[in-house]
Amino acid sequence: MLLRVLGTAAGGGIPQWNCACPGCSGARAHPGRRRRHASLAVRAGEGRWYLVNATPDIGDQIEAHPDLHPGPGARQTPVAGVVLTDAELDHTLGLWRLREADRLEIVATAPVREAVEDRLRLGEVLTPYTTVTWRELDTRRTVALDSSGSGVRIDAVPVSGKRPRYAAGAPGHDAWVVALRLHDPDTGRTALYAPAVAAWPDALHRAAAEADCVIVDGTFWDDEEPRRTGISSRTATAMGHLPIDGPQGTARILATLPGRCLYTHLNNTNPLLDPAAPEHKELARLGLEVADDTLVIEL
Repeated sequence: MLLRVLGTAAGGGIPQWNCACPGCSGARAHPGRRRRHASLAVRAGEGRWYLVNATPDIGDQIEAHPDLHPGPGARQTPVAGVVLTDAELDHTLGLWRLREADRLEIVATAPVREAVEDRLRLGEVLTPYTTVTWRELDTRRTVALDSSGSGVRIDAVPVSGKRPRYAAGAPGHDAWVVALRLHDPDTGRTALYAPAVAAWPDALHRAAAEADCVIVDGTFWDDEEPRRTGISSRTATAMGHLPIDGPQGTARILATLPGRCLYTHLNNTNPLLDPAAPEHKELARLGLEVADDTLVIEL
């Protein structure tokens, strides 16, 4: 199984267009600190890749990875489809950028599909341009990543019922946000991708404990970060993201796991954006890492 990290930033990217916080200012002054929106590419077979989430940076993310470039035919692309972990705008806006495709395959849970189709009107907008097909990401059974039925298998692990703001009135469902358990039957290796984690349910812990590699939500360093930096009146957990550090933090959980563990989905207020921040030493002491854009993981 081959994974390519396409981006590691939370909503707005780093730098965010309207923000002059230390994280964004630092990224403007040091281009190497720039991060695109969190996304992952998973190889489903020779010349076939699925993108996990479709971010506003999707065009640049594809261009940054030669394996995702089109060819040899003029409109022949290795991007076979998109898997959605949730319906948040920073994970879905890129779908409209794919309108030039001959067909667009999207794999998502039922509430996520309903939000994108009914609330964001994806089908109505894209139908004049391309054919959109959906496959259900069912939390009760394993599905093939590729529509051909071969290769990597996916399990959707329910994480929370947190809806996007634009879908605040939609019915409740435990699969609004899921983690993806990616299993390669040929190698027996497993990866877990969870870019948004509002809680740490037993099912998520079991999947993380069994994984060879875990890539998980690192939006905020600590619970008070949003309030301390002035970006919100709510804590990190109230905003739907478990922090890295502290009593409710995920670092103490990840440090007990046998697999390689990395953080993604960093907010522009997160001190980990600075390579010299002491928080990096704390993570290293626990055997944990921060994923970088363009990181390649082979399992």
